[in-house]
Amino acid sequence: MYDDIATNVLNPRPGVIINHPRGDDVYAGVPKDYTAENVTAENLYAVLLGNKAAVKGGSGKVVASKPEDRIFIYYSDHGGPGVLGMPNLPYIFAKDFIEVLKKKHEAKSYKEMVIYVEACESGSIFEGLMPEDLNIYVTTASNAEESSWGTYCPGMAPSAPPEYITCLGDLYSVAWMEDSERHNLKKETIKQQYKTVKERTSNYNTYATGSHVMEYGNRTLKSEHLYLYQGFDPTTVNFSLDEFRRDNHGRAINQRDADLLFQWQKYKRAKEGSEEKDEILKEMTETMKHRIHLDTSIELLGSLLFGPQNGLSILNSARRPGLPLVDDWDCLKSMVRVFEEHCGSLTQYGMKLMRAFANICNGGVPPSAAEKACMAACGGYDPTGWWHPLSHGYSA
Repeated sequence: MYDDIATNVLNPRPGVIINHPRGDDVYAGVPKDYTAENVTAENLYAVLLGNKAAVKGGSGKVVASKPEDRIFIYYSDHGGPGVLGMPNLPYIFAKDFIEVLKKKHEAKSYKEMVIYVEACESGSIFEGLMPEDLNIYVTTASNAEESSWGTYCPGMAPSAPPEYITCLGDLYSVAWMEDSERHNLKKETIKQQYKTVKERTSNYNTYATGSHVMEYGNRTLKSEHLYLYQGFDPTTVNFSLDEFRRDNHGRAINQRDADLLFQWQKYKRAKEGSEEKDEILKEMTETMKHRIHLDTSIELLGSLLFGPQNGLSILNSARRPGLPLVDDWDCLKSMVRVFEEHCGSLTQYGMKLMRAFANICNGGVPPSAAEKACMAACGGYDPTGWWHPLSHGYSA
């Protein structure tokens, strides 16, 4: 965990983190092996593979599992087509993550593994890439083409407590955690939880403010009981399986807009005429300007490469289910770096553009032509300060 919430000056309850409007502290006593600058894709891979020599910083702990061990992984961050967010760049790319899982399997260092992933377009990490013979079962918050959703936000029902200006959780994550808390996990199976979480995350199959929970890998593991992966709380021993109970989570917000909601809440609560209010307005304006810049740049890039009539539709097109996002992942990474070099950092909002870059690679555009088009699309743009990738690294 990056660990910048509990002691943040904006946290209304110093030292405390909650993920439910009436929730207790979920921070106290939680072990933190890797925080701040040590939360990297490189460290994640080393930890999963049990490679102590490759770990940089942190506690040095790794998953030193044996052939009969079961492993449970829960990952939560921003996402985009083919990528998972990391607080320190570069991002996790789907092909790299799947290769790590394959190496873990080849090492015979686990019996079975279950992975839950919360991120926008999280299905794209596994679509067309996840083998069924690794003894790994995966569920994701969304399919390969849609965002995930934040919930328990200010102004929603139920809302975050009045002193909070941010969403407290993600809809998929809240769904599985709250389901686990109210069940005897020695009785509930993975399949039963998947069904419950899928219904709640889809807003009970309406998808009005929700996403498609997906599953990948070895689905025969679904018959196993959850306690084998999530542990067991003795106080739940007499809890019954109320799998048809509905949770009234009210509205949700697209994850890509959660930061704007946060900024808007800050702005509303700042003193009128204050310097703070002006600074927040400036921050919001700059954020929106960069979003618009990214959108217009990619639209122009599509026109330059594929023509004004077909450019945007080609860049936004999704491959049929069962195919990975891109055939050449090195090309995708190179395309991301070239775009950021000339057009500025993608930011979490711009992660959605990964599909466009993938389609440029799938379309066989030569690297020299792609770079020339990026230069033309963003000619005159000066990505200084925060928007320059040198400020915090390249996404790939």
